[in-house]
Amino acid sequence: MIGAIAGDIIGSLYEHYPIKTTEFPLFSDCSSFTDDTVLTVAVADAILKGVAYAASLKSWGRRYPRAGYGGSFIFWLFSEDSSPYHSWGNGSAMRVSPVGFAFHTVEQVLTEAQRSAAVTHNHPEGVKGAQAAALAIYLARTGAGKDDIKNEIAERFSYDLDRKLDEIRPEYGFDVSCQGTVPEAIISFLESDDFEDAVRNAISLGGDSDTLACITGGIAQAYYKEIPAEIIAQVQNRLPEEFMPIINEFNNKFDIRPRFIP
Repeated sequence: MIGAIAGDIIGSLYEHYPIKTTEFPLFSDCSSFTDDTVLTVAVADAILKGVAYAASLKSWGRRYPRAGYGGSFIFWLFSEDSSPYHSWGNGSAMRVSPVGFAFHTVEQVLTEAQRSAAVTHNHPEGVKGAQAAALAIYLARTGAGKDDIKNEIAERFSYDLDRKLDEIRPEYGFDVSCQGTVPEAIISFLESDDFEDAVRNAISLGGDSDTLACITGGIAQAYYKEIPAEIIAQVQNRLPEEFMPIINEFNNKFDIRPRFIP
């Protein structure tokens, strides 16, 4: 899930200042983790400990109340009521990458992605977005080629993945829906040559850049299995110390590469 976290941090700088080019600085003094990272860590922690997703999301989310959550999620986060709020937003997909890395069959991945999403995002599109992102990671890490990933996701979820980034980019704007984010994030991966290229593609669309790059980054890590050492170091330096044991334990348990520098 380092790839997803890296995408979030790199994209954070451009969330409110969208760009339409792949040529941009990856990091600045203002680059920081957002809610995407906090909730990704929460999902990983829930998997490691075998606890309910809702409990872990609330525990971690309350520790970082200013991470940039959406309004409905903030209300849910601090409410004693844990009922879902029928969201179709991309929050379900941005936090799901640990599911794609941790489970061992398509059926398990789809079931756990649904469970992780439905505690808040129980709208069919919210669930579908999480399942598509998680399945893309699972397929990538288990050796599927790009054409196979594209065809499986398109057929199973009815996403149009035949579009090209050059067609999408001119008219694409800020979109927080799963249906307007997850396909674009997957296409950004499909058109990439390596991890950095994938993240640059996602951010160049000019939309919800941290979440686009978070979703793309998770898939790209699973597929390429390499992230430049400089990116890993920059990411590691921007994370709270308490995130590290969760990330390291998760990577060790599920034998995920690359890992943070000891």
